[in-house]
Amino acid sequence: MATTINRPAMDVTTVQAARTPVDYVWAVARIAIGWIFLWAFLDKTFGWGFATPAGKAWIAGGSPTTGFLKGAGENALGGLFSNLAGQAWVDWLFMAGLAGIGLALVLGVGTRIAAVAGTLMLTLMWAAELPLANNPFMDEHIIYAIVLIGLAMTGAGATLGLGNLPIVRRNAWLR
Repeated sequence: MATTINRPAMDVTTVQAARTPVDYVWAVARIAIGWIFLWAFLDKTFGWGFATPAGKAWIAGGSPTTGFLKGAGENALGGLFSNLAGQAWVDWLFMAGLAGIGLALVLGVGTRIAAVAGTLMLTLMWAAELPLANNPFMDEHIIYAIVLIGLAMTGAGATLGLGNLPIVRRNAWLR
């Protein structure tokens, strides 16, 4: 015989009051990974000299995908990825992804969508580098993707983010 447990429904105010230290760890992880995406967008756009020199900035006519994707040419899936390098639609899609994922994670709105898009982007970047130089399977792209999935599953946008706004609470796709 199965036993059912009746639990009182938790309303949003109960969830907001029940923050734990783990919620803050996930929130900081969300903001940190969001900053990684957002910084990549900013550096590739303006060429601030960290990963992208000024002369290769997107606003200076450079392609944000050429260096990485052309470098994948000798890898297992290099033919697929190197053919995409420098195409305008790929550049725009990549940059929109970096900006959108970064902003969503930093702000804590649209965290689920950002986690799915970020996991897809990171998985494609991982695949472009196969075979990996230092490990047969695992690298930072997979680690970041796992953390993004954790962020989506824990509702990390509600802590230290705009995930508590009434419009976000009313619309599940904005969480």
